[in-house]
Amino acid sequence: MSEQESSEDRDRKPSSDEARSAFSQPAGVQPQAAAAPEGESQTTSEFAVPDGLAAPPATLATPADEGSAFSTPRTYSARSAPPAFTPPSGVPVVRPATEAPWQDRMRTMLRMPVTERPAPEPAQRHGDESVPAVPRVLDLTLRIGELLLAGGEGAEDVEAAMFAVCRSYGLDRCEPTVTFTLLSISHQPSLVEDPVTASRTVRRRGTDYTRLAAVFRLVDDVSDPETEVSLEEAYRRLAEIRRNRHPYAGWVLTLSSGLLAGAASVLVGGDLIVFVAAAVGAMLGDRLAWLCAGRGLPEFYQFTVAAMPPAAMGVALTLAHADVRASAVITGGLFALLPGRALVAGVQDGLTGFYITAAARLLEVLYFFVGIVVGVLIVLYFGVRLGAKLNPDAALLVIERPGWQIAASMALSLCFAVLLQQERSTVLAVTLNGGVAWVVYGALHYAGGISPVASTAVAAGLVGLFGQLFSRYRYASALPYVTAAIGPLLPGSATYFGLLAIAQNNMDAGLVSLTKAAALAMAIAIGVNLGSEISRLFIRIPRGAPVGDRKSAKRTRGF
Repeated sequence: MSEQESSEDRDRKPSSDEARSAFSQPAGVQPQAAAAPEGESQTTSEFAVPDGLAAPPATLATPADEGSAFSTPRTYSARSAPPAFTPPSGVPVVRPATEAPWQDRMRTMLRMPVTERPAPEPAQRHGDESVPAVPRVLDLTLRIGELLLAGGEGAEDVEAAMFAVCRSYGLDRCEPTVTFTLLSISHQPSLVEDPVTASRTVRRRGTDYTRLAAVFRLVDDVSDPETEVSLEEAYRRLAEIRRNRHPYAGWVLTLSSGLLAGAASVLVGGDLIVFVAAAVGAMLGDRLAWLCAGRGLPEFYQFTVAAMPPAAMGVALTLAHADVRASAVITGGLFALLPGRALVAGVQDGLTGFYITAAARLLEVLYFFVGIVVGVLIVLYFGVRLGAKLNPDAALLVIERPGWQIAASMALSLCFAVLLQQERSTVLAVTLNGGVAWVVYGALHYAGGISPVASTAVAAGLVGLFGQLFSRYRYASALPYVTAAIGPLLPGSATYFGLLAIAQNNMDAGLVSLTKAAALAMAIAIGVNLGSEISRLFIRIPRGAPVGDRKSAKRTRGF
């Protein structure tokens, strides 16, 4: 019997320490531990509070009314809450209108903080295929941005196009960055994953608005939810755009350069002889610039060489005592060289907050302008030494021939459009836009007596407004409709007479004239940008509006 009881006791006792509960309280932290017999050590837990350090229970206890650290403080009152607190309904998020063009939608989201941007709705349907790889999408985005930036597009428009491509293929949290020669884009899949970053450098720049328009059509198709463009199809179309040849041959460009200079000379009061002389001088300068470009000389020297023949033609007519306005010959040659395209892009980047790119573009314009100044000054210096009687007072002579000047302004815009390699479908619109610009300038300055700077700004604002309307109607870039149209407004006369005064050691008059030229150039750039912004603010064209069979003209070769 005793053996059976002892066996039952052994069964009821735990066989080892593993049988104890893992949640049982250690012996050392019991509230009232039995005192150990004298002569034996007291076994306690290493987590027990040593004697003498235990705080009173009332001190360690947490009051029930304090609650969690994330709860509302006792001093907070909803009625007297400061405006800095987020309202109960949350921060309102601005969502761009879906019927707006993709340029406006992407620009609106780029100007938002990252946390407030709406989630992307991929425009491209992949069916059973997997989502495109992130590195390939980023590479396609950078290649598209490279063509746009190299073609002279503004930094904000380049970022908007890159952002549209990424969001169309389902990539959220993308941040494109555009500077003068470097493009980069970063994509972070989530807050806990490492970002993927890629970059690309723009090595060469070329003026080809036909290629620019083709890239815009590609971006429009990619961002259109009704058009399916796979990643491979986008790569194939981008390769075709790169391989496309220029729509105009080299001899056409040279002839257009001469006609542009001749039309500009008529615009400032020249006759038939002046027209021919300016055209010949501009064509010689264009051929010399092509020769320097073939030898690998920088553009600074190309501008310097191209500015010499028109100035030499004017000096030669003066030395021959021809009864013509030599100043009109030189001014006409300068119209073909003034970097109006880079100036407008630089000022636009500065007004939209891209200060690094704007500073680089304006520095480029400054170098080109200095090259023109050096070329003209060299010829004028030797002409004055040879006895050429160049009259700086000719700047005060105003010749008003409205009919001839309007025709000359339209011809100037037409030739400028050919030099920019524009599509033939845009040439007529930009020609009319240039005529309207000169009509507005002449009505304000000659008839209204308003200062030339203010008249130029208003005319350039209308050019930007009409150009933005044309681009919205065709869902294309605004540059082909704006850049050539500002040609008649360029400050060719002020530039020439400033250089002539400097060549004749009249520094004060020269600096005043050059300052006027700079003011006119800034008025053109600011007016164009202001007109574009006004059109974006107040004019909306629904995406379903008819655009002249725009879809059927997508797959052209750029001609």
